[in-house]
Amino acid sequence: MKNPFHTTYNDRDDIELITSAKNGSKSSLEKLVKKHQHYIYNVALKMTLSPFDAEDITQEVLIKVITNLANFKGESNFRTWLYRITFNHFLKMRKYWLEDYITSFSKYGKELDQMQDIELSIIEKSEMKEFIEDAKIGCMSGMLLCLDREQRLVYILGEIFGIDHTIGSEMLYISKDNFRQRLSRARKDLYQFMNNKCGLINKSNPCRCDKKTKAFIQAGWVDKENLKFNTSYLKRISEVAPDKSNDLNDLTEIKYADLFKTQPFQEKEHSKKLFVNLLSDNKVKDIFNLN
Repeated sequence: MKNPFHTTYNDRDDIELITSAKNGSKSSLEKLVKKHQHYIYNVALKMTLSPFDAEDITQEVLIKVITNLANFKGESNFRTWLYRITFNHFLKMRKYWLEDYITSFSKYGKELDQMQDIELSIIEKSEMKEFIEDAKIGCMSGMLLCLDREQRLVYILGEIFGIDHTIGSEMLYISKDNFRQRLSRARKDLYQFMNNKCGLINKSNPCRCDKKTKAFIQAGWVDKENLKFNTSYLKRISEVAPDKSNDLNDLTEIKYADLFKTQPFQEKEHSKKLFVNLLSDNKVKDIFNLN
C-alpha cells in the first residue's frame, strides 16, 4: 500500500482508477477507496479518540470526495485535492463528545490524578499486557484532544505521520511557515504536559500505564472484551510513515514522537462495510452509473 503522505507519492494510479470508475467500474472505485481509507481512518481516530466516530467520519469524507470527483479535472495533484477536502472536513465537522469532555491539559491531568494507582504483580502485568497497552494508547490519544483542532491535526500529520511541511502546508492550504509554527506550538504544549505528568517520558513522574490500567477498566476507558486501540493489526504507524520529521534534531523530541509513531496503524474490516455503504448512496450510484 503506497503511503499518500510520502514525498515520493505519485498519483498516476489514482487518475487511472478515477477514469475507470467514471466509466462504471465498481472494482476501480473500490481500489481507489481502499488506497486512501485507512489513512483517513487513522488520522480520524487520532482526532476523535473513538473507533466508532472515526468510522463514521471516514465514510462521511469518502462520500464527500467521491460525489465531488466530477469537479476534479486533473489540473492539480489528486492527493492534494483529496486531502484538502478530508482535512477541511476534520476541522469543520461537529464536535464529538470526547472533544467536549477532554478540553485542556489541566483538566486532563486532574482526571488522570483521580484515577486510582493500583500496583500489579509481575504475573498480572504479564496477563494484562494487552490491556495495559490499550490503556497507554488511549491515554496518549487523550493528550492529543487537549490540543485545539488545528494544532492536533498538524501534530498528527507532521509528527506522527511524518508529513513534510511542504506537503502538509499544501494539504491544509496554509503557508509552510504557518505549518511549522503550529507544529512547534503543538509539540511545546504536548511535551510540557508529558514531561510533567507522564512516566513514559520522565521516570520521576509517578503516573504509570500499568498502575492506571485497572482504574481505566473500572471507569470504562478500557473494555476488556472489546479493546479500542490495541486490536489486531499488521503494522505500526512507523512502518507506513517511516520518515522522521525533518526538523527534529533533539533526541528527547524524537523520543516523544516515537511513542506515538510506534502505535498501531489500523486496517480494520470496516473497509468492506464502508464500501457497501458507499455504494448504497444514491449520489454515488448516479455519478458512476452503478447498479
